Amino acid sequence: MPKRLLIIGSQTLASEMGFDRLLPPDAGFHCEYVPWESLAFERLSATGAEVVVALAVEEPASLAQWLRHHQPLVTPTLVVLPSAADEELLRLASETVDDFVLWPGCERELRQRLARMLGSHGLESVYLRLRQEMGMAQLIGQDPAFVATLQAIPLLAASLVPVLLSGETGTGKELCARAIHHLSRREGFPFIPVECGALPDHLAENEIFGHVRGAFTDAHADQKGLAAMAEGGTLFLDEIDSLSLAAQAKLLRFLEDGAYRALGADSFTRANVRVIAATNRDLESCVQEKQFRSDLYFRLNVLQLRLPPLRDRRGDISLLARHFLASCSAATGGPRKSFSPATLRILENYGWPGNVRELYNVVQRAVVFCPGTQVLPNHIALPTPPPAFSNNVLSFRHARKQAIESFEQHYVREMLRKHRGNVTRAAFEAGKDRRAFGRLVKKYSVDRNAL
Repeated sequence: MPKRLLIIGSQTLASEMGFDRLLPPDAGFHCEYVPWESLAFERLSATGAEVVVALAVEEPASLAQWLRHHQPLVTPTLVVLPSAADEELLRLASETVDDFVLWPGCERELRQRLARMLGSHGLESVYLRLRQEMGMAQLIGQDPAFVATLQAIPLLAASLVPVLLSGETGTGKELCARAIHHLSRREGFPFIPVECGALPDHLAENEIFGHVRGAFTDAHADQKGLAAMAEGGTLFLDEIDSLSLAAQAKLLRFLEDGAYRALGADSFTRANVRVIAATNRDLESCVQEKQFRSDLYFRLNVLQLRLPPLRDRRGDISLLARHFLASCSAATGGPRKSFSPATLRILENYGWPGNVRELYNVVQRAVVFCPGTQVLPNHIALPTPPPAFSNNVLSFRHARKQAIESFEQHYVREMLRKHRGNVTRAAFEAGKDRRAFGRLVKKYSVDRNAL
């Protein structure tokens, strides 16, 4: 049965306040709108509505008359008052209705009040909003470990302290960070992602905190850093474990009081941002190995959310695969496709070291190479063991070239795997210039995000 709500006031105003998004019909909500001039107060209790929402932003006098001359409703009632409401109206509202909010105000607060009125079903609407508004397919799943992660997102969004997201590559850490930002009071401000693993050590400070004119030879003008670009919003530091110890020290000061100094500046700037960090490594081990500062770890590890790998969500593999297949088929404009039972068994039995991202890539390739309407096992391209050594005799030059390429590809892949895809650290241990190492990565099409 749908949840019935009676909304007193203008439907246009309700739409401007976001009620269409907060209470979508396909989520099980049925909203009935009654203008103030058509309202019969005596019949309110007989409407059968589970919640009454009175929009008094434009009609404060009508609300005041109701509150003064009528008994409080038995039905839970939420009143939306104008932000300039006088003390008398605020007193009447606090004494006679269940709850009230001021408008214009924060949509997040309105959402929370409605969720409280609607109970658990209201919380489900928050999760539905994540899926529908943000288009995040990775939020699809029924596994208990995944559901627990999903339920923690609104709680983390309500807090102001840093959040540490941990999990293997491809588990959806950035998507969760975006969800936390989207549900927080910083929703209307920028979400700035920083891929720390792609920042050379000597440029990390400049990229994050910026510089002033004359700070170095090519600094012909002031340049904002990513922290300044995120003002009022969220700074997402992905692969934070890849930052050098020197960069970690500067980040620690920034986390403590929001203060930083751009390169070449003679004064500190204070930023109003929330920091969400992510890592695919065990930071506690990094601290013990002196690769990560312990004080920064404790500063970040206030609220931690661990994202489960896809191999621990076996029941969600077919669910996600079908969703990806439908979305990829629709994107190409081709006919709707389905998986054969044998194909689904292959997907469900694979280990998915690249997690959800790898599953999406595999399904995307299958859509391209499947000419019909059913995806068969031969359309699924999964990694296979290396072929056995051939007995065919090659010339010395070709055999050497083949052996060198095989060694280089294996060496580059293993170095990147060891350093969790961090090109800078892999190149340093290999004793090669970062650019030269990067050319090898590109030459052999090594996807460092899938390692």
